[in-house]
Amino acid sequence: MTTITDQLGRTIVMESPPRRIVSLVPSQTELLYDLGLENEVVGITKFCVHPESWFRNKTLVGGTKKVNLERVIDLQPDLILANKEENTQEDIQALERIAPEWISDIRKLSDALDMIAQVGELVHRAPQAERIIQQIKDDIASLSAPSSREQVLYLIWKDPYMAAGRDTFIHEMLEMAGFDNVLKDEQSRYPELSVEDILSLHPDVIFLSSEPFPFKGKHTSEVEGHFPDIEVLEVDGELFSWYGSRMIKAIDYMKKLRQQRTGNYLS
Repeated sequence: MTTITDQLGRTIVMESPPRRIVSLVPSQTELLYDLGLENEVVGITKFCVHPESWFRNKTLVGGTKKVNLERVIDLQPDLILANKEENTQEDIQALERIAPEWISDIRKLSDALDMIAQVGELVHRAPQAERIIQQIKDDIASLSAPSSREQVLYLIWKDPYMAAGRDTFIHEMLEMAGFDNVLKDEQSRYPELSVEDILSLHPDVIFLSSEPFPFKGKHTSEVEGHFPDIEVLEVDGELFSWYGSRMIKAIDYMKKLRQQRTGNYLS
């Protein structure tokens, strides 16, 4: 029997190792793959695009914000992984009546590492989880402080513009990568901003995330039109916001991004 407390303080009791897992969180789905749970994971969301083989072959149970409960029931899971921010409270409450449900709540790097450890214990892959955690810690330790820190605004949405404020995992990743978040003193986690608001923040550069809003092409041109004196750069949202094993890839991405911005590696 495994008894573990999730990141909302809820106690989860598993009589035996889970054999039928449904994951409703893309970054945690990829973690389950990297923990070697090919046979145990039976259901994922349409946004769980990594690994591609799972996206093509596992049962899709809807989106992160609109879970197909009947499809989950049909899969007869013995464990469901959800997230406070990515899944709706209504779905979370309904799903906990179907099977034991472990819920993550990620705001800091330490929360992400704790999630990896707890999920590893929950699915009986603790040694594998510890290896992932150690690699992430080693990669973070390889980062040296930049000689100067650019002021960055990280946009996650348009119409209205929304950005990552403090008390978010994205903020932590920006700071770790050697950037200063211009919203680090903002009370709201994801504030809505007008063009005038953005101008008043005086960012050196605006990062346009590839998710949840897929900034690209015409959107970038539109933002550049609003802010002709501010550099605008499209960035990989997965590597700033996925808090599972993808963090291993994120560190190298941050180094290359800093080289692109300054001409120097972080390490």
